[in-house]
Amino acid sequence: MNVIDRCWRWNPNWRGNRQQLANCSVGFAGKMTNNMGRGVTNYKVTDPSDNPLNPKQGTLRYGVSKIRGKVWITFQRDMRIKLEKPLLLSSFTAIDGRGASVHIAGGGCLLIHEVTNVIIHGIRIHHCRPQAAGAVMGPESKMVQLGPIDGDAIRLVGSSKVWIDHNTLYECQDGLIDVTRGSTHVTISNNWFRNHDKVMLLGHDDSFKQDKNMKVTVVFNHFGPDCNQRMPRVRHGYAHVANNLYKGWQLYAIGGSMNPSIKSEANLFIAPKSENKEVTWRQDGIGTTWNFKSVRDVFENGASFSQTGTRGIKPPYNLQQSFRVADARSVRSLTRSSGALRCPRRSRC
Repeated sequence: MNVIDRCWRWNPNWRGNRQQLANCSVGFAGKMTNNMGRGVTNYKVTDPSDNPLNPKQGTLRYGVSKIRGKVWITFQRDMRIKLEKPLLLSSFTAIDGRGASVHIAGGGCLLIHEVTNVIIHGIRIHHCRPQAAGAVMGPESKMVQLGPIDGDAIRLVGSSKVWIDHNTLYECQDGLIDVTRGSTHVTISNNWFRNHDKVMLLGHDDSFKQDKNMKVTVVFNHFGPDCNQRMPRVRHGYAHVANNLYKGWQLYAIGGSMNPSIKSEANLFIAPKSENKEVTWRQDGIGTTWNFKSVRDVFENGASFSQTGTRGIKPPYNLQQSFRVADARSVRSLTRSSGALRCPRRSRC
């Protein structure tokens, strides 16, 4: 097991202490201890239906919009949820899908807008569709007027301290994860990304210079099969990309624009049999101000990594964020359980 899974999966009584998970995150999100302890409301989703304006008790939207303060959300049983509009999450929310097969699919998906301390764990999110402008109930039961929304699985806007772990994401209309408009201190770990074109965008657009402060950790994820590009694509900010498994790409695996700093550390890159063997892509060409560094990566099937830049790009982690990056030869094992887990009753997950 990798360092995150080793923290909680060994415990056969994890169901009796779900909040232990909040102590297990690493990377820029840090420990999610603000999501646990006294004052947390435990809420169980029993109803897969969705009403974006007047959510019923027992639905997922009720849990994220009607309950004030810290909330830890679980699911009574396997279910497929079609969101009629995007789901606006509130601060100090944990969505914990362990123990059930939970699909969010076929409609709107998750929007993390100007909030903090959010955990999304153990959900299958796929076939997200663009949404027309309209009103939805948001945090603290407030009505929010949203503009048109692209079909992203998980979109962060102006949010911080977000941990996205052990989810399975695929076949959405737009991106799978977007971290945009000043969002920072995000960890994306143990997820399985497959069957998708534009996988992960870090940074809103070239003109949004506030994203220079963005810091994201991408660790222990499984990319593929059939992923095209953006694993991730980074603008302006900093990304530590470590111990991930890349099973091919078409355009590129890791790329960016506007002089981002990317440290690729101990990943396993398996190039496609045909198509492009080069891991990296730069929108504006190769210059000395770019920082694309490969450290202890392993390349198979002819994969190559074009390094640029002269500055050191060690992740500026504090003690709660730091972790030991394993040898790339262990990546297959470390990512074997990526994606939403199947957790049998009365046993380890």
